[in-house]
Amino acid sequence: MSSVALLHDGTEPIGVLGSPSSTGQLTLELLDAATRRKLVGELVLLPFVQDGVRHYALGQITEIVLRNVWHEDPTIRSLVRQRGRIDAVSERQDTHQGMLAISAVFAEDGTGFRPSILGTVPPTGTPIFAVGDEVLDQLLAHARAELFYLGRVYGSGPKLPLWFKHFGRGPRGAGEAYHVGIFGKTGSGKSVLAKMLLLAYARHPEMALLVIDPQGEFSKDLRGRSAPGGFPLPLRTVLQDALGRVAVVLSVRDLILDRWELLEELLVTSEFFDKLSFGVRENRQLAAREIAQRLRKQGVQLGDLYELKTFQQVLSILSDEQVQRVFYRSTDARARFQYMLQRVDTRELYLHSWRPLALLFSDRRNPRARTIERVLDGLFRPTDRLIVSLDLSGADPANQHEQVLWDETIQEIVIRRLLEGIRAAAEQAYARSENLNTLILIDEAHRLAPSGYLDPESPRAQIRTLLIDAVRTTRKYGVGWLLISQSLASLHPEIVSQLRIAFFGYGLGLGQEYRALESFAGGDEHALALYRLFRDPHSSFDPTSRVYSFMTVGPVSPLSFAGTPLFFNAFTDVQEFLTANGLVPATPR
Repeated sequence: MSSVALLHDGTEPIGVLGSPSSTGQLTLELLDAATRRKLVGELVLLPFVQDGVRHYALGQITEIVLRNVWHEDPTIRSLVRQRGRIDAVSERQDTHQGMLAISAVFAEDGTGFRPSILGTVPPTGTPIFAVGDEVLDQLLAHARAELFYLGRVYGSGPKLPLWFKHFGRGPRGAGEAYHVGIFGKTGSGKSVLAKMLLLAYARHPEMALLVIDPQGEFSKDLRGRSAPGGFPLPLRTVLQDALGRVAVVLSVRDLILDRWELLEELLVTSEFFDKLSFGVRENRQLAAREIAQRLRKQGVQLGDLYELKTFQQVLSILSDEQVQRVFYRSTDARARFQYMLQRVDTRELYLHSWRPLALLFSDRRNPRARTIERVLDGLFRPTDRLIVSLDLSGADPANQHEQVLWDETIQEIVIRRLLEGIRAAAEQAYARSENLNTLILIDEAHRLAPSGYLDPESPRAQIRTLLIDAVRTTRKYGVGWLLISQSLASLHPEIVSQLRIAFFGYGLGLGQEYRALESFAGGDEHALALYRLFRDPHSSFDPTSRVYSFMTVGPVSPLSFAGTPLFFNAFTDVQEFLTANGLVPATPR
């Protein structure tokens, strides 16, 4: 008898296999003693014999159904309506059935356990047991070093074993990149879950990580400045002390724009042109192109744009009548523009409109500043394997000593430049037969790649096109994407279709969101019924009692190779999470 079977000696089953059952869905007849337990979401084990070999099937109870055939009789229903409880049939004739979705099957092979399939339906009456950590530890002993824990099985006690492999070959490698999605409404716990996932992948020293952080939340944690309260996961401390890795956080002042066409784009929407009373977009585009082309012909470098003499050259270019004829055809329009040039306060225009914009192209404002191309070269260098977070929020306090222009338009330009650079670097690595083995996390992904119509000429549409192309093509280069979004339906379907692993938190149970969720779950109505039981974490009486529940789909666990959704409650105690994953000593502070 195996060690797992020995654990059941003296242990009472919670039920037995009932009818009807199939290899896709099993019916669990609950024993009387178990009917008073909380069982929805419980992880259970079914031992059976297949091809003369002892097997163990594991799955979660997705639904409990109460039946009482007497109460379904019209005469008894009439009596119940008049008298209420009827002692002869009420409760005594109740039967409780559980719907059991099998997610994994293991077979004994003499030295341990190997994955198998449920190739038959065991006989009715086969006992079914609740599973604890000790059973899972024995079943998965061969993979213990690869396991990672984000929480406990939904409605149950044991930790849910997951694994997050790097994208290269060799030990603990998947051999290919995966795209991962985390979805849920605000307050569903998706950001905390994403930070846990960062640590899961950071355990692999051969793996690089890049965080594109439009809101600055991840960068704040990686700087060690996380806000008090909530789930104070000390990302920076854990990376340094437990994993021996260093996170580099680059803010607005650390990034240098490195292309003349980016200058043209910025000028079109800039305050600089506003103060010169440029009107329609076409005129702005023509003027910006003239400025960029003539400065280049005069030998001006991008890094010198912020200098006063360059600004004076720009004014000289705009004062040239031949230049003005390019963007203003009528004499009256040129006269009005010349009048504005003569009246404008050039000192104020330089200090508050031109210089802040031009500093985006200069490395002299900050000795740590580097171009986006250099950032990506360092990230993808096989010998370094960096963890880099790009804080694109513009909220870095260190930026206050030097006024650098930052707004949503510039953020979009930087993100687009990043996506272009990532794609180019991935293609070059592929040509050299290199696997980049890199995970790229993007927060608020639905803002960058929304579903629905976008003006094809808009920066947002260009970003969406680039991101869709990157998600579609970079997987073969060893680049995986971790996308975080408040909405499943509002993220472009082309991106959603490329996700291999997905986590779904609370708040996706209505309308288009639910239909998109249904496709991920393969239409499993029992799994979706369990998802709908998730309660809003903020409906708890106080923050300490909040529960953050998730459904996960994909090859993310040794218990999910049957493709069945798994359900868990994420850890809400930092030290419990760190201890479960061997990330101590790392004390929250």
